[in-house]
Amino acid sequence: MNLKELSSILNLSQTTVSRALNGYPEVGEKTRLRVVEAAQKYNYHPSSSAKRLAMGRAHTVGHIVPQNEDHSMINPHFSDFIAGAGETYSRFGYDMLISVVPEEDQEKSYRELAKSGRVDGVIVHGPLKDDPRIELLESLKLPFVVHGRTEDFRDRYCWLDVNNRSSFKRATNFLLDLGHTRIALLNGLEEMDFAFRRRIGYESALIARGLEVDQGLIFSSDLIEPYGYDVTKKLLRQSPMPTAILTSSVLTALGVVRATQESGLQVGRDVSVVTFDDQLSFMQYPGVPLFTSVRSSIKDAGRRVAEILLDRIANPDGELVQELWETDLVVGRSTGPCRTS
Repeated sequence: MNLKELSSILNLSQTTVSRALNGYPEVGEKTRLRVVEAAQKYNYHPSSSAKRLAMGRAHTVGHIVPQNEDHSMINPHFSDFIAGAGETYSRFGYDMLISVVPEEDQEKSYRELAKSGRVDGVIVHGPLKDDPRIELLESLKLPFVVHGRTEDFRDRYCWLDVNNRSSFKRATNFLLDLGHTRIALLNGLEEMDFAFRRRIGYESALIARGLEVDQGLIFSSDLIEPYGYDVTKKLLRQSPMPTAILTSSVLTALGVVRATQESGLQVGRDVSVVTFDDQLSFMQYPGVPLFTSVRSSIKDAGRRVAEILLDRIANPDGELVQELWETDLVVGRSTGPCRTS
């Protein structure tokens, strides 16, 4: 049974039948009930494409993923976020379109998506402190939600972010309370908003304790394992060397551990390590965790950001949703009191 055949049996237009099945208010209740009963009787189920056409929506969410030589968005963090978002899309009958494009082609890609109508909205990943995508999407009238936020205009759009500033202030204070004063920061690329906020949190904790911020202990790069390894090897050759290292990713922290062990030192005894942990699904294990961390689930964030976007698509004039999540401090085996000389 297809739409044309059902419409013929009911002696109604295909448009009326489709609108009745999709709950459009302009179809009378008596007609709607008649259509629904006939659909059940003849076991008619509208195809997803027909339903999308009737509702005037693509039922697809877009993810434009920029790539450049210094930073790759396709990583375990992105995979877990997409897994969470995908659960929400599936629950509401949406598909996702992921386009990996050179960074310089982002604007063109967003314009093409808006013009083609292939997606109903987009999620913005990895926002910069001053991100031109915000004003572009506003001008295109394309619903969007930002995973993170920007330094400016954050009161104009929907976003979900982790409180990066307070998280890294808390992590630094934890190390200071253990007696560490030479604390290195292995941060992300600081043109990205999350890394900018994390550095502020780290520095504010040091300043509040009357300590000078040593720029020679602050690093910024793509958050991968070799970055943690290479920087730590250099740090451990310093005299005096830092007694604690704070990293912006558990992947980078793995590199810190490798370098520390190769140097004949023990993590948690000779060098304390605190990291930001997105609770990556492939790194969950029972018992006391390896790393002391400030923790938040990026998979949960994916689920929630997708929910916010789908609600924005359905209610474009509704109130803006802006959520700031706090992290949990979880003490693992990678930290201990500072050992005096």
